[in-house]
Amino acid sequence: MTALAPEVKSGAIVALRLFDIAYAIDLARAEALWAQRQGGASSRSQLSATPAKAVAFDVPPVLLPLDAVPLHMEGLGVNAVATARLYDFGVVALALRIPVVDHDWLSYTRLCNAAAQSIDSAVWETLLQRVRLPLVSAFDRPYASRVQEDYLLAIVQQWSEPLKTAELEQRLDLVPLLSGERRPLSEGARRELLRQRFSYYEDDLVVLTWDRAFIVEPRGDSDVADVLEVANAQLLEQRYYDELLDDELPRMYDLVEQAQRASHWYAPRRFADLARRFYTLVAEVTELTEKADNALQVTEDVYLARIYAAALEQFRVPKIGAAVDRKLAIMRDTYTALYNEAAGRRGELMELAIIVLILVEIALALVQKF
Repeated sequence: MTALAPEVKSGAIVALRLFDIAYAIDLARAEALWAQRQGGASSRSQLSATPAKAVAFDVPPVLLPLDAVPLHMEGLGVNAVATARLYDFGVVALALRIPVVDHDWLSYTRLCNAAAQSIDSAVWETLLQRVRLPLVSAFDRPYASRVQEDYLLAIVQQWSEPLKTAELEQRLDLVPLLSGERRPLSEGARRELLRQRFSYYEDDLVVLTWDRAFIVEPRGDSDVADVLEVANAQLLEQRYYDELLDDELPRMYDLVEQAQRASHWYAPRRFADLARRFYTLVAEVTELTEKADNALQVTEDVYLARIYAAALEQFRVPKIGAAVDRKLAIMRDTYTALYNEAAGRRGELMELAIIVLILVEIALALVQKF
């Protein structure tokens, strides 16, 4: 198969690393701060080849150019084009784009695997600091989350010969590129790896996996790559809040137990304070997850809609989102119960106060009589 494989005349390898760095980002302020830098330029991202009425960003993210990054892969030194994309729900997507020209299929596959392995965390942290430091005042409640996402895009724009998609699938072995494995995979593993395949024209192709995608796009637009980045950003946001709620639920149980052990006089206030705290957390998580879920509006472009839905399913975004919703429901039930408990305790105190007042009135009446 590889002997018949066409050469990659032009293409690219794009390595993504996404970070959740803040509760939210003021994109307008971020643009203004970036413009103050020497030669600092930014742009609002739009899908390049799709009409806005068919697919559009709810809040267009801000794309920032960064200095080129020298990398060493396969014994060669390359300069990767670096960019950062800021999403209003607090996510920064860093991208390193490595141009590929005149590579045979085997060397292109090796280069993709090298890109996945040779870009270490220090490179990404350096790029993140280039974004974080000048824009920190545009971040609402910045934090250093340990949750990150990686993704690799192998993109081909031109082959050494005109090829149709059906012919490509016969002449290319995509498994080593998409799996990163050197040993042959079983037939079942190969089928599962190549299951998510999409094509619209007779010469384009998209194959999705958990951590990589292969894209053939002769027209050179980046819409599929942008859609996959948004799906990864949504995955990151859902994972962050899933872990946040995992940490918060045991703390919630401890706080409720402490409030129940409080003296009868102070219990209503403690229950009410806890209920407000949990309500605030639920409201914030709901707001941000809805922002992330609505980051991309797909209406009329059926092809991109299929890729977008498949990516979300492949990344298990709906499952993680359902887990977040279940934990939020537990917290909603808890603060409702706390409010009811606080109201009940207040009612008991009011009844006790009324009884005391009645007894005082009776005592005063008896004193006056005798």
